[in-house]
Amino acid sequence: MRFGSRRGLTLIELIVAFTIMALLTAMAVPLARYKVRRDRERDLRYALREMRTAIDKYKDLADRNQLGALDVDSDGYPESLEMLVEGVRLAGTVDKKIRLLRRIPKDPMTNSYDWGKRSTRDDPKSNSWGGQNVFDVYSKTLEKAGDGTPYSEW
Repeated sequence: MRFGSRRGLTLIELIVAFTIMALLTAMAVPLARYKVRRDRERDLRYALREMRTAIDKYKDLADRNQLGALDVDSDGYPESLEMLVEGVRLAGTVDKKIRLLRRIPKDPMTNSYDWGKRSTRDDPKSNSWGGQNVFDVYSKTLEKAGDGTPYSEW
């Protein structure tokens, strides 16, 4: 018998190689899921900060009376998010509009453009919008972050 002309792998070598590959795959999948979740959380924080900053800028303009007469129920906050995208007309100008938000960002948790809204007259933990104004926004997902807080409370 010649052992030098032997080609291929033995059954033991195949089992060992397959076991190593299975272990590496089993370790990589949770890391990939964690990275995807972390990226979605980062995108959610960025989108919320962007919209909340635009709402705050609108409120600042309203408090300085630069938006003219406002609806009494609005309390100086925008009536909708679309209003921030379309632009608001400055008081004393005919055609000058300020756009406070380029576009409504997509919610990375629900993969939609539909955000939860809260008005100044809503309960801070409420998930229903009274419709008077947009004081705050939140994600409509029911998922929770790694520390146990719901994403809707971010």
